[in-house]
Amino acid sequence: MSIDAIREHYDYPPFTEQDAQADPFEQFRLWFEQARQAGGRTPNAMTLATSSKSGIPSARTVLLKGYDTDGFVFFTNYQSNKANDLDENPLAALVFYWDTLSRTVRINGTVTKVSQEETDAYFKTRPRDSQLGAWASNQSTIIADRQTLHRRFDQVKEKYADQDIPTPPSWGGYRVHPTTIEFWQGQSSRLHDRLRYTKNADGRNWALQRLAP
Repeated sequence: MSIDAIREHYDYPPFTEQDAQADPFEQFRLWFEQARQAGGRTPNAMTLATSSKSGIPSARTVLLKGYDTDGFVFFTNYQSNKANDLDENPLAALVFYWDTLSRTVRINGTVTKVSQEETDAYFKTRPRDSQLGAWASNQSTIIADRQTLHRRFDQVKEKYADQDIPTPPSWGGYRVHPTTIEFWQGQSSRLHDRLRYTKNADGRNWALQRLAP
């Protein structure tokens, strides 16, 4: 079935070098807040791409749970497929797509685990059922059926009834430390704006370049 008829018509202000902030994290903050205000359902949803040591790629959608000038943070099971990839090859790419604004942000960088203190602090903010779910699911493993998952959930719910739920030892956060951050703004005639920040050798400053669409 052809889908050629599905086309996006872009009619947005250009994104120029003069518009871009000197700091890519400040530029991300501005665009992220605009995406939130534009009414997108999950503006913190991002595609996380990893690859195994042998180069087999994998991608999935995860949620951004925090960011600062050191990087972008998400949480997961440390025994999941993505965690196995990152153990073997601690490089990753992130992609945000905000269709309400026809904008994309692409991030490439190295990955490290966050501290246990940071993991514990975030875990305490999660809804109780989400905390229980982290204990109930051995992410990426094969299970017989959905009932198996519900039984496990009920077991941990009973185990931790009327008490605080600790962070599972197999659960925690990762931080993607960017080496490049690209901001893409859709434009008419497919003459899209692509501005890429690349971290300089000094590890502190960033160079800004325009890329052909």
